[in-house]
Amino acid sequence: MGKTYRDAGVDIEKGDRFVEFIKSLRTKAVSSEIGGFSGGFEIDTKKYRHPVILTTTDGVGTKLMIAQKLGVYDTVGIDLVAMCVNDLITGGAQPVSFLDYIACGRINESVLRDIVRGIVEGCEQADCTLSGGETAEMPDMYGTDDLDLAGFAVGIVEKESLLPALDKIAEGTPLYGLKSSGIHSNGFSLARKALPLDNEKIMRELLVPTKIYVKDFFALAKGGVAGAAHITGGGLEANIQRILPAGMEPALDFAWEVPWIFREIQKQGDVSDQEMRRVFNLGIGMALAVCSEYTARFEEAARSAGIEVVKIGSVIRGKTT
Repeated sequence: MGKTYRDAGVDIEKGDRFVEFIKSLRTKAVSSEIGGFSGGFEIDTKKYRHPVILTTTDGVGTKLMIAQKLGVYDTVGIDLVAMCVNDLITGGAQPVSFLDYIACGRINESVLRDIVRGIVEGCEQADCTLSGGETAEMPDMYGTDDLDLAGFAVGIVEKESLLPALDKIAEGTPLYGLKSSGIHSNGFSLARKALPLDNEKIMRELLVPTKIYVKDFFALAKGGVAGAAHITGGGLEANIQRILPAGMEPALDFAWEVPWIFREIQKQGDVSDQEMRRVFNLGIGMALAVCSEYTARFEEAARSAGIEVVKIGSVIRGKTT
């Protein structure tokens, strides 16, 4: 008998069973169209007059190596969703659709089911739908237990509500922060070199999933939010700079309480303050520029919704202008 695809390392039956598992998850966060060649969503034409579609893509990076070392995979799916939808909301868009791409050396059904459970939980938190994806088993590309994740998200925003609203951000505009749940999904290449990875407490802290800010953001958006920055690689200053008008820059006080895991990274790795600020979120996962005249309204919206916000600085005129 001749060679088969399974002999070559690709198990079609396992892949089909995995798709059936995803389809069996009974939640509004999983599309009924899973398993087709494409997925879609309806646009509420009564809700939007000039809808703009925004798209994002991101991954989890070397955080997956921590998951692999601990054998814990039920949180990295949340990270995958978070890294995409948190980018979408910086444009003011409501996430509506999410897709995943899982590449692996072999299909380990237990591992992949845990990852997808996390993806579905992330979609539930973001109030969007897992509408499709791809699982690629590539034994000659990846080691037996290796895998990688990529996510893709689609959102909708009314054109006049697109962010940042550069004309509303000026010198003196206050900057507020929404606290992170830890290191999130950036800086792991440095964190893994700095920290002792035989310490289970540290390992589990690194694996805490990225906070999804969708619901918090929309609870605060009508409080005069003129710009939002998702704090990923590049740290606070570089990411906030991306939402400011030309000639303006952020002036941050760094006076908030920094979670212990960042202090541990800095101490164990002898990392400078400058490098820590350049790489990590340091406890602030989302930064918001709030129109000066609406700060009282914004702070009241936060109190009413039970959302903790921290004043982290303000916008200043650039030193080179």
